[in-house]
Amino acid sequence: MVFSSMVFLCIFLPVVFGLHLVLPGIRAKNAMLLIASLLFYGYGEPVYLLMLVASSFFNYLCAVLIGKYPQKKKMILAAAVILNLAILVIFKYTGFLVESFNGITGLSVPVPQIRMPIGISFFTFQAMSYVIDVYRDVTESQRNYGKVLLYISFFPQLIAGPIVKYHDIAEEIDKRTQTLDGISRGIRRFIAGLGKKVLIANTMGAVADTLFGAAIGEINIAGAWIGAVSYMLQIYFDFSGYSDMAIGLGWMFGFHFKENFNYPYISGSIREFWRRWHISLSGWFQEYLYIPLGGNRKGKRRTVINKMIVFLCTGIWHGAAVNFLFWGIYHGFFLMLEEYLPWIRSKGGRIKSFFQHFYALLVVCVGFVFFRADTMAQGVFWVKEMFTGFHWDNGAMSLALSQLTPVYLLTLLGAVAASFPIVEKLRGKKGYEPLTYVCSLVGLVVCVLSLASGTYNPFIYFRF
Repeated sequence: MVFSSMVFLCIFLPVVFGLHLVLPGIRAKNAMLLIASLLFYGYGEPVYLLMLVASSFFNYLCAVLIGKYPQKKKMILAAAVILNLAILVIFKYTGFLVESFNGITGLSVPVPQIRMPIGISFFTFQAMSYVIDVYRDVTESQRNYGKVLLYISFFPQLIAGPIVKYHDIAEEIDKRTQTLDGISRGIRRFIAGLGKKVLIANTMGAVADTLFGAAIGEINIAGAWIGAVSYMLQIYFDFSGYSDMAIGLGWMFGFHFKENFNYPYISGSIREFWRRWHISLSGWFQEYLYIPLGGNRKGKRRTVINKMIVFLCTGIWHGAAVNFLFWGIYHGFFLMLEEYLPWIRSKGGRIKSFFQHFYALLVVCVGFVFFRADTMAQGVFWVKEMFTGFHWDNGAMSLALSQLTPVYLLTLLGAVAASFPIVEKLRGKKGYEPLTYVCSLVGLVVCVLSLASGTYNPFIYFRF
């Protein structure tokens, strides 16, 4: 089940939210949320529901054992990390590893067809962070398995993040309040995220899929740029939209998740971009990998190596393909460049700021071409066409221009505007609050009509 579906909007959410309002006591509310979350996951992944439960129980058990046997906590932590990573490798990377092995050796080992559980990267990283934090004495081990399972499986953040740390919501699992203001803010935030996903990301995604799915001879410089920009906007508004919906749902139920996106496309460097993009993931890698590797405490050379390792792992985390691996290394390279040439990211006047912004957007846009491409060959071809594809044959131009419909152009203008913190500047101004209610109501109606019509509505996190 996904948030942008009629089943979720018209049945699941109203029922669960209504029950949470009327049920007496926190224990009854938590039990209901746990059952609802398991049903939410089981609706789309009934086969792997047991795996989610078993994985959660194993991590719960490791945390309890760390608290009970502190003298053996290193061994227990190592076992927890190894098993969690093994689960990721088995379900997410086995096919890729076998194919790579066959390519290197020339053998024909059968490639196992293992279906990847939805959200496995997200809930596995959450479970690992819980065990590691218990090991570090950041949080105490939770003796109640139901609370740990609720933390890992809570439906707002289960399949698409943000990655939530246990100590950030531990208190709210035991004690929380639903206020009228919190519910109101949550509903509006949820609708804003739904609008990002349904009205912007889906429109951009339809064009990106059309162009990236076209034959090689049908793409020229115009089509390549339209496809690249469309996907760049699709993935941002899809991903940040789901994060907004998760945060909004959290507020509705009395939970408070941290922000996951902070207008990344206004960045003036790749370093700044990663402080604004998928904050929960970059923060996870910083806290649990970069800092343990030594961070920036052992000289510039070691800092660069540590960052490259982190972004290599970031690429691998996103998917089992060479292009994801390259995407991680690609971002690591530009971070290395900015480390050795700090003037690239140092503040300057308006002219320098303009070129820094242009540089960051160009690097990110080209990187997302490889992220979207089905193969490295397609990614290389696409980037080549973006800069050298000056052939104006009728077929290629017709395909490119046919994408520029009035709906697309209007959505593109809205997407560009929404990429900047315009709303933040309006917040607190006279009339802002009533306007948000009107926009939310109109946005919800338009989104529901769009979903009810059965239009294009992909779920891109199947790849993650």
